[in-house]
Amino acid sequence: MFIVGLTGGLATGKSTVLSIFRENGIAVIDADEVARKVLDPGSKAWKEVKKIFGEQVLCPDGKVNRAKLGEMIFDDINKRRKLNAITHPKIQRAMMQMAVKYFFSGHSEDHQQLERLCKRNDFSVAIAKKRISCQMPLEDKVAKSDFVIDNAGDLNSTRHQTLCIIRMLKRSKFTWYFTALVYIGLISLVLGAINITYKLLGTTN
Repeated sequence: MFIVGLTGGLATGKSTVLSIFRENGIAVIDADEVARKVLDPGSKAWKEVKKIFGEQVLCPDGKVNRAKLGEMIFDDINKRRKLNAITHPKIQRAMMQMAVKYFFSGHSEDHQQLERLCKRNDFSVAIAKKRISCQMPLEDKVAKSDFVIDNAGDLNSTRHQTLCIIRMLKRSKFTWYFTALVYIGLISLVLGAINITYKLLGTTN
């Protein structure tokens, strides 16, 4: 098993790459999907958001109006920090739980980015630029990445690049090293727990 983090700016084609991963039988943990789940009506995060941001961020059915909430936080950095403080720990916890579950179950870009975001979310150019500016610059993400998928071409080009990376990762020795280390760690914990139990029983007797 290997864990790969897929990142990119808004409207850079992440969903397309994720769909290719899914087509190839790779388990995907989508942070956006997890974030929506965390804010399900009645959840702890939902109650906190309702308390801090008010009824105005809720739809008639009680769900969080993500568009409305987005407008509020992207115009106010303090509100954005409050929302992050509410949701990020819960999102991270949920993603970690999913990762553990999958492990044991065996499973010029800037201009194009702006156009995609405007088209996908029906944003004005000004709003789209504001959303993009709140994220880490793409060149910084590229510099920190082990693999880069250039999504400026057509779908076939994106698919080809993604499949090449999948093949490289599956052949990687690091995959086996990581799996071995995890199992060694788990075995060590079990043996350690057994050893402590015996010592405690011996002390009691």
